[in-house]
Amino acid sequence: MQLKSFRARNFRSINDSGEIQVSRMTSLLGRNESGKSNLLKALHSLNPVEGFQALSPIKDFPRDRKLEDCTEHTPVLDSTWALSSLEKKELAKVFPRAAEVEIVTIRRGYGDKRYIGFENLPSLEVEEKWIKSKLRKILAAVETVLEESEDPHLTAIKTASADFESCVIETDDLKDWANTTKKAISDLEKAMVAAGKEFPEAIDDVLTDIQSQAEQVAGDEEAHKAGRIWVVSNMPKFIYLDEYPQLEGHQNLDEYNQRQEKNNLTDEDRYFAKLCKVAGMDPKNLQELAQDPETRNQLVNRASAVVTKEIRRLWSDRSLKVRFNLDGSFMDTLISDPTSVYDVEVNLNERSRGFQWFFAFYITFSADTDGDIAEDAILLLDEPGLYLHAKSQSDLLAHFWDDFENQIIYSTHSPFMVPTGQLDSIRTVNIGEKAGTTVTNDPSGDSRTLFPIQAALGYSLSQSLFVGPNNLVVEGITDYWILSSVSEYLVDQGKTGLSSKITMTPAGGAQKVSYMVALLSSEELNVVVLLDEEKDSKTTRDDLIKSKLINERNIVFVTEAFSGNIPGEADIEDLLDPKFYEELVRESYAKELEGKNMALNKNIPRIAKQVELALADIGVEFHKTRPTRLLLTKMSNDAKEVLTEETASQFEKLFEGINARFQKIEERGGTSLTPKTE
Repeated sequence: MQLKSFRARNFRSINDSGEIQVSRMTSLLGRNESGKSNLLKALHSLNPVEGFQALSPIKDFPRDRKLEDCTEHTPVLDSTWALSSLEKKELAKVFPRAAEVEIVTIRRGYGDKRYIGFENLPSLEVEEKWIKSKLRKILAAVETVLEESEDPHLTAIKTASADFESCVIETDDLKDWANTTKKAISDLEKAMVAAGKEFPEAIDDVLTDIQSQAEQVAGDEEAHKAGRIWVVSNMPKFIYLDEYPQLEGHQNLDEYNQRQEKNNLTDEDRYFAKLCKVAGMDPKNLQELAQDPETRNQLVNRASAVVTKEIRRLWSDRSLKVRFNLDGSFMDTLISDPTSVYDVEVNLNERSRGFQWFFAFYITFSADTDGDIAEDAILLLDEPGLYLHAKSQSDLLAHFWDDFENQIIYSTHSPFMVPTGQLDSIRTVNIGEKAGTTVTNDPSGDSRTLFPIQAALGYSLSQSLFVGPNNLVVEGITDYWILSSVSEYLVDQGKTGLSSKITMTPAGGAQKVSYMVALLSSEELNVVVLLDEEKDSKTTRDDLIKSKLINERNIVFVTEAFSGNIPGEADIEDLLDPKFYEELVRESYAKELEGKNMALNKNIPRIAKQVELALADIGVEFHKTRPTRLLLTKMSNDAKEVLTEETASQFEKLFEGINARFQKIEERGGTSLTPKTE
């Protein structure tokens, strides 16, 4: 059975949540104190793994309402469930009338009863046309028998036939119809036997059809009850978790085995048993092998490898190693980082709270979903991963999707627990003073409620827009505009532009290049940096190399585009004809320059810097974006006016150098950003 929807009412902060659609994975997203936990607890009460029981009005009925308004029938939870094809067949065996039912409903109030419904259940009825058709065939057969029979059997058959006819056509009270019809069929058959007569086989089949219908009607009430029992017994259990166990990193096998024999396990013992189950260890066997250390160590080493393999798959923060260490009766769970300079082993108890949480979650649910209580359960997780780093929260979300077949409903307010690839699984939780907690199946609510979605989508969008396998980081947006438009034109002309494999990413200034490179390198992407030739850019180059964020040979300066007389300083704009760039500025600033004289100082090496200072002298602030937008317009109208032969040649040389850098990265194996010894 799969949960399709639920609706909570009259429970704590919830007056009426509205119907909440549920998928394989459902995220309840809302700010603090919006009632997310109450929704999960209300749903959990429908079939908790701990056992179904009545609710407490004092504890659970909304506090702003009179207690006498709450009765055992006050509705708390309504739910709809879809049946699989196999479950439909199993239900039909105990409740034949429900053979075509695909959806069942289960609801509860404050009392200790649950109420089961079957959607589109055919009404209990006997079709009049069907009965009359069957009856005509039987009466015709009786007439034939009567013509062949002699007294005293003639009267008995006539009487039984008349009683049968009157019973079968009277269907107002179906329960009475079923009982009288079964008796009438039995009396008719007895009369026929007494007369030594038999109906033809076809007529026997007709009588059997009517009798089967009567028996189904007579037994429908019991079958309906059996169907309700079947639904309850096959409904998945709910496991609600808001606090997650911390596994103990130090265990005494001898004491554990003694408590196990006495069936007196503590909570810590039970969690240790789950760890042993996942790792494939038998504590009793390990203790018995105390005199055979070689075999015991082999078993423990295998267990260590099994858990390490899974932890490395799930925990991408660092490639950690798990080792179970045995010393007599004592076993320690040790964690280390083999990639660090010193591979120091630290007991699980001393690791970060986030890792302990993740480790406990993995062990607990790996054990419980493998033939144990959670195998077919619905998991209700309240703020999972609260102590995890943002990246590890994303790992946890992937773990939910990839490694569980269970339905999972979880609450969160973290952007990194928002499934941006499955936005249709998000339900937003809002709270109002009068309405209480309500849920919408489409994202809606105030800015606080929607902020995690906005943040998650913003992060996802930034990743998809600017990040590719091969990333060229440029200083500013105008560099991005000029390079992309010129490259596109050159490629159309059959000349050299940027490789189609390269994604350009503007950093927002030379000072921010280091941050962008750090972000990209953390994702192990190929990175080349294009810098202007000037003081700040050289400082950026030095910082990148000093921080070992990038190999020096993967830093390109604009001056590499020039041949012969290479300028001491240059921006991307200096690849254009300086007179043309000056015309762009005068045209884009025509209004501000009206009646004023913009005099450029040709002794300043960079054209953009000349313009900036000249405009500042007459009280006008310069923005590179204005002439660059005009440049793009002219490129689209007449690119040949923009790109002289010399300009095109310089851009081609720059693009050739950049493409060559990426080609060399690929030849060296790609992704590595730190310098290599050759």
